[in-house]
Amino acid sequence: ATHVARQADALARLVDGAATGEPQPMYASPEPRTAEIEDGAGRTGLELQTDLDTSAERLTEAFERLDHVEADLARVDAGWSTSVEMRGGLVVPARLLPVGRLFEVEIHHVDLDVGLDVEQIEPEVAEWLMEWIAFRARARDEFPRVELHADSGFSTTVGQVGAGLVVEGPAPALVGWLTN
Repeated sequence: ATHVARQADALARLVDGAATGEPQPMYASPEPRTAEIEDGAGRTGLELQTDLDTSAERLTEAFERLDHVEADLARVDAGWSTSVEMRGGLVVPARLLPVGRLFEVEIHHVDLDVGLDVEQIEPEVAEWLMEWIAFRARARDEFPRVELHADSGFSTTVGQVGAGLVVEGPAPALVGWLTN
């Protein structure tokens, strides 16, 4: 839960950088990120819930600020189309950050085993998650090529290495397969 909260804060920093036109790092370095996550291990359930709620609110406010910047057409150096650099050097347009957040929340909701199975993810949401996974994997040279075809007709390709494998099925099952 602390990991999800800290990711919200990290995305808010990226969004703030996109809003001001002054890039900000997602995390100062790997060590403080790890320490912040480990600090959450001793928290009570109520403290974790409060942390999740307040970090989500900060991220929502950052997204709203970026909406206002986007509405100001005079700002060409900032906004949803501005590229931001995520942890690990992945460069993405800020407009994809809400999908990255959705991925984190959905996948960890499944991981926490609190009543959501991957098969219960809405098919349309699962397609967005597949697209996020594909986007992230395209930046990794070592990731094998896999064509994913959801029953709905949605398709995307993950990875670049090799001739490729074709995997078909319901979008939620494909997300589960990709993240397993």
